[in-house]
Amino acid sequence: MTRHLEFEGPYNFRDLGGYPASDGQAVRWGLLYRSSSLGRLTSATDLERFRALDIGTVIDLRYPWEIERRGRIPELDGVAYHNLSIEHRPYDQAEIDPGLDPWRYLADRFAEVAEDGAAEIRTVLELIAGAERPVVFHCAAGKDRTGLIAALVLTLLGVGEDDVAADFALTELVTNRLVADWRAANPGRTLRWPAFGRAPEEVIRLALADLAAAHGSVHAYATGKIGLDGALVGRLRARLLTA
Repeated sequence: MTRHLEFEGPYNFRDLGGYPASDGQAVRWGLLYRSSSLGRLTSATDLERFRALDIGTVIDLRYPWEIERRGRIPELDGVAYHNLSIEHRPYDQAEIDPGLDPWRYLADRFAEVAEDGAAEIRTVLELIAGAERPVVFHCAAGKDRTGLIAALVLTLLGVGEDDVAADFALTELVTNRLVADWRAANPGRTLRWPAFGRAPEEVIRLALADLAAAHGSVHAYATGKIGLDGALVGRLRARLLTA
């Protein structure tokens, strides 16, 4: 199976299948995808490739104002679109103080999203668990908001932290693309933060450790702060794990 799926517009489009989980199971291929903005999904070739995946649910994690500026996936027959902005405190990564610890700074933003966006995150997980066809979720770059949701889902499925962190860090393969896109969209601005576009394992490891410190574990965060019940977690596992 293929982890990275190639499109002309969207990049960082990946299948979350194949990771080993608890009890000898593994995440099923072809059911759950993560991506950068699908507002770039405009060419006939890309739309054909997208339809071939039989995706029935698109979850857009961006702010509504981001969608207004950058667009969203075209309306497609049989595809349900949901905008669930899990981040509530916008910040400009290009302007982050270069003197700050970059990975601690990003992990702190992830902690904010986990707390502020609990209601939206719950809905995201409900949509994934209840979908009858494959699902894709995305933000702008498919890095931070998307990375947090991927980490939560994989952890609830029983995927080990090393694999969760490795999946997060695959975005490092498109860091240069992220920087180039920012420069193209912001002529005349200076990119102050040298860590822009980076996604090392340390960020998500810190974020998961913060959740465990605050709530006892990621599972306790999901059942406590988010309010998921055991039945929904069970449906998530039944849908996304091999028998």
